[in-house]
Amino acid sequence: MDLVDLIEEKRFLGQEFLTWLWFKSDERGGSIFLPEAGEDVQVIFAKHMILVYGEGDSSEKVICQGLQTELREARTGLAMGKKLEQARIQLVRGEYEWNLSLKATLLEFRNIKSPKTMATSEESDEPEAVEGRMLEHIGLHEILMRTVDQLFRMFLEVRIGAGWGQELTRLREWVHQEK
Repeated sequence: MDLVDLIEEKRFLGQEFLTWLWFKSDERGGSIFLPEAGEDVQVIFAKHMILVYGEGDSSEKVICQGLQTELREARTGLAMGKKLEQARIQLVRGEYEWNLSLKATLLEFRNIKSPKTMATSEESDEPEAVEGRMLEHIGLHEILMRTVDQLFRMFLEVRIGAGWGQELTRLREWVHQEK
């Protein structure tokens, strides 16, 4: 089995993660507790989602747009068997806020809008100032990646744990509930 086949075979995991993340976010009004970090993060699904149905040449994509978690078309798509492939997410951890698109297949980050910081507003072209801004930008990306990794680890623990059946039942009920 080559890499492309392996990615195709496991793509469901990223799709399930995005769906579970949306469910967990909606469950507590956008807030998800990260036990590993001992704090809440805000995960808000907003504006834009892409759902897919079918495989290979017979697959189709549906783009759903709306505000917050009131994306009714996307929920209806999930209820019809479509899979969440990409979502625009606002993630807030501590004093930092990111906006990004997360693609399910490879958990790929796209269109990241990093938090505004004091260094961001500095206009100095001094080498030290440029280096400081770059290091801060890299640090913010590391926090974002660590946060998504922690959320994914939470999902995997639930997914392979004994409680997955109950979680899946609750998730299905959430998909089919009327907003």
